[in-house]
Amino acid sequence: MMPDESDSASESNVPVVPVVAVVGRPNVGKSTLVNRILGSRQAVVEDVPGVTRDRVTYDALWNGRAFTLVDTGGWEPSVEGSESLAARVAAQARVAVDAADAVLFVVDATVGVTDADAAVASVLRRSGKPIVVAANKVDDTRAESEASALWSLGLGEPAPVSALHGRGSGDLLDLVLAALPEAPREDFDAESGPRRVALLGRPNVGKSSLLNKLAGQERSLVDSVAGTTRDPVDELIELGGTTWRFVDTAGIRRRFRESQGADYYAALRTAGALDLAEVAVVLVDASDPLTEQDLRIISMVIDAGRALVIAYNKWDLVDEERQHYLEREIERQLYNARWAPRVNISAATGRHMDRLVPALDKALEGWETRVPTGRLNAWLTALVAATPPPVRGGRQPKILFATQAGVRPPHFVLFATGFLEASYRRFVERKLREEFGFAGTPVQVSVRVRAKREGTGRRPARAGNRR
Repeated sequence: MMPDESDSASESNVPVVPVVAVVGRPNVGKSTLVNRILGSRQAVVEDVPGVTRDRVTYDALWNGRAFTLVDTGGWEPSVEGSESLAARVAAQARVAVDAADAVLFVVDATVGVTDADAAVASVLRRSGKPIVVAANKVDDTRAESEASALWSLGLGEPAPVSALHGRGSGDLLDLVLAALPEAPREDFDAESGPRRVALLGRPNVGKSSLLNKLAGQERSLVDSVAGTTRDPVDELIELGGTTWRFVDTAGIRRRFRESQGADYYAALRTAGALDLAEVAVVLVDASDPLTEQDLRIISMVIDAGRALVIAYNKWDLVDEERQHYLEREIERQLYNARWAPRVNISAATGRHMDRLVPALDKALEGWETRVPTGRLNAWLTALVAATPPPVRGGRQPKILFATQAGVRPPHFVLFATGFLEASYRRFVERKLREEFGFAGTPVQVSVRVRAKREGTGRRPARAGNRR
């Protein structure tokens, strides 16, 4: 046997080790952080920018999990396209990102977000890779407030760390491992894999009947006795020219903590199916009044941050009088999910099944919507000028700026000088929906209070005090 054939045969049984690319502009401490992760001084470090130029790989281990660390040179998007050395270094960083399973984006928290950082963040958002933002050079608790400004990168919550002293490195590595695949995972992106739809509802509302009608066969057992389905049942179904993965789940009978025996484990599997789903179709028996359990299931989907479609099943049993009362029930009881698309269907007769796919598409579109930062803040400035936050404790909090921290679901962070009441946050969410849509998705609005830095005041320094 030839040597290269022997090598290829032996390598076929070797598990694939996930790859983490460490990127950032020059001199933010990437190589220092790499050495901290490795636990030894392997990457060359010097207090001048541009020491690292090539992609350098290292074998790393944390909590028993192995992964490959790729250290890259300083990435300056402004020089790309030229023939300079800096441009070739930036090109190497792009290659590292393309080949990685996750990206560790290192930013100097003491400097804040520069134009180069913002440009790199824009490229990383388009890459579709999991991103962990390391707010480096946070050497003590006083510097942690500076890390919060990195939310404006739109890549999620920054993790404060000191590569030099090791502060926060363990928490950072936990985030990196969470972003890495344990094993090859099914890709649920619309372009490369089926979108995953969970069918939820209380027992006997017609979840299994709906799956069977969509599949054109008895894929899931149906019985008049409630609770027939215990384990999630998956089926690939082509609808509207798109392949979807529908998951029939067990009917949720009562509160999770009150479930016992088989019902407990069925509820556990249902919760797991919801976690893996992108959009949930909650079935409601339109012929009966809305129950507390219906509302609890809808709230469970919202809390899980999944896109939502509400399907009113058994519509063939609904007369005009029941329609009238149902509209009143929806208006009065479903105030927290008025944004969810509604479809009136009959799983038994197949009525209005063609309306399900447009509702799913609409919900997923809202779930993945991102608002440009400039447009978001221009809108927010006008909103706050017209309706400022209420006074709290004798002081008027000011909203400094906002950023969309993530999608799936959309998450917005408001940076303010003081706490914002829950009623005002709900007001902002309602206005966000009026302006940008977000049909079919929960919208999360959180507040970060920017602490006033020590030694700074509102009055400018006198000319005589300048040095």
